Amino acid sequence: MFSFILADLRRNWIGVSIVLLLVALSTALGVAVTLQERALRLGSARAAAAFDLVVGAAGSETQLVLSSVFLQAAPLPLLKPDVLARLRTDPRVETAIPVGFGDFVGNHPIIGTTREALEALGGIADGETFEHLGDAVVGAQVKWKIGSTFHPVHGSAGQAGEVHADVDYLVVGRMAANGTPWDRAILVPIQSVWNVHSHDEGHQSLGPEEQMPQAHHDADNAHGGHDHDHDHETHRHDEAGHTATPIDDTALLDGRNPGVPAVVVKPRSIADAYNLRQEYRRDATIAVFPGEVLTRLYGTLGDARHVLGIIAVAVQALVAAAILLVIALQVLQRRRQIGALRAFGASRPVVLAIVWLETFAVLAGGVIAGFAIGYGVTKALAHRLGAASGVAMPVEFHSADLWTLAAMFGATVLLTLLPALIAYRQSPAQALRP
Repeated sequence: MFSFILADLRRNWIGVSIVLLLVALSTALGVAVTLQERALRLGSARAAAAFDLVVGAAGSETQLVLSSVFLQAAPLPLLKPDVLARLRTDPRVETAIPVGFGDFVGNHPIIGTTREALEALGGIADGETFEHLGDAVVGAQVKWKIGSTFHPVHGSAGQAGEVHADVDYLVVGRMAANGTPWDRAILVPIQSVWNVHSHDEGHQSLGPEEQMPQAHHDADNAHGGHDHDHDHETHRHDEAGHTATPIDDTALLDGRNPGVPAVVVKPRSIADAYNLRQEYRRDATIAVFPGEVLTRLYGTLGDARHVLGIIAVAVQALVAAAILLVIALQVLQRRRQIGALRAFGASRPVVLAIVWLETFAVLAGGVIAGFAIGYGVTKALAHRLGAASGVAMPVEFHSADLWTLAAMFGATVLLTLLPALIAYRQSPAQALRP
């Protein structure tokens, strides 16, 4: 029986391939919608995992989270200087990490922050943390070597902007990869950012292709061929003999600073988190849990997924109906072959089994191929979206997908019984009648 089925499938391989492809593509549409929506949820949730509470100036909660967590450039208002000082000295706060931005090098945002941010985001994988003004730690995806130097550029990523030609940053370390947009960022002391923007003079405008002429130099020639002396003393000296100033955290505690767009807060307890959120949701400030903002975004995303899911199911239903109609007509056209099987002694159950197995093999093969195609397409799309946003989007099958596959197999079993029953009801005399 199985050899007969295989021979029949080979004989009609063109029609079988078309039917299999239609089933695979309709199935892949539904699978891709489900997997991509899940990948966006998981990727964004993991990217925000290190951010318990974010405090910013009054404005849009969504934009505050997108800018501070996902590093989406936007002109956020600055907090009053005393807010950072209060948070860093609050006994309910374990860490209060300032986040300042506005400068870029190529497509890499320069983020002013403190050393606590490095630990919160996974720590240093190579080199050392910044200890002096002018030090920089690059993300895992920044392709610069330790010892490279660069000038910050004021403006938008990848766009022409004003180069702070009198400011040099030295790459002293590289962060461990964490699958977030911070992998593409360059972290520098927040005091360096304040100093850079305290005197915006003597800048020159360059295009994106000219913004980092020194950034790709090796450690041996990043400063005109001179080696740097990282002697781990309190001060570091450059090739001209100037002293690199150690970081002074006084401005973080006494309120004498220009302010920051956002402060990432790690409370000591859940109760402290809610108390701080309530306290800083006032006229001049807002405090948000990134998870709350993401939940609202997920709601919108879930609505879109629901609509796309309905469309996918409708497409699958139409394809299934069309395919079953074609198969039923084919069975009717093959009545002489079925009659010959009956005449040679094949019983009704055997004929039913042959027709059902042949039809089920084609449709079930299309369903399996559809899951594979849907996974592959989603994987490629997630890779492109991840490269554009910096958020690693894991494409994963869950147990619910196995139930979906089982349900589709169950529906296939029932639907393929239709042509099998048509063949079952035919008598040899009727089938062989001219």
